[in-house]
Amino acid sequence: MKKGKNGTGAPVPLEDQLCYSIYSANMAIQRAYKPLLDGLGLTYPQYLVLNVLWVEDRRAVGAIADHLGLESSTLTPLLKRLEEAGLVRRTRNPENERQVLVELTEQGDALRTRAGCLGEALLSVSGETAPRLAALNTHVRRLRDAIYARIGGWNLSGR
Repeated sequence: MKKGKNGTGAPVPLEDQLCYSIYSANMAIQRAYKPLLDGLGLTYPQYLVLNVLWVEDRRAVGAIADHLGLESSTLTPLLKRLEEAGLVRRTRNPENERQVLVELTEQGDALRTRAGCLGEALLSVSGETAPRLAALNTHVRRLRDAIYARIGGWNLSGR
């Protein structure tokens, strides 16, 4: 255990822990996004799924789960709600009946341009520049990828 500021074996204060800084920054970003996502009728996890499909439509549930670092069982109820909202369509893969494919509907695809405002919102509320946020994103991704490369658990090639 790392010694605390007082030289004892006390835990490092939260504000000095990288994991807490990343966690709390994530919470702040999601709170900044919430009014915009509410206007789109989406939750943040639904927004993430749509982002995966906006890049490459008609993906298997397992591929979407791998991309997001989720279990397929976690993703299924979320996809069901997106389908009920008319944003995606789930169908069985005719080449492999065990596989469910997810594709955007016209309504889901149309949200792409309206959702573009989230990046602008982050720039606005953070007071940062696009290049500084891009550099930070690069560093955080490298950290994430290095950790997963050592502990396993997330298919890095799935992205």
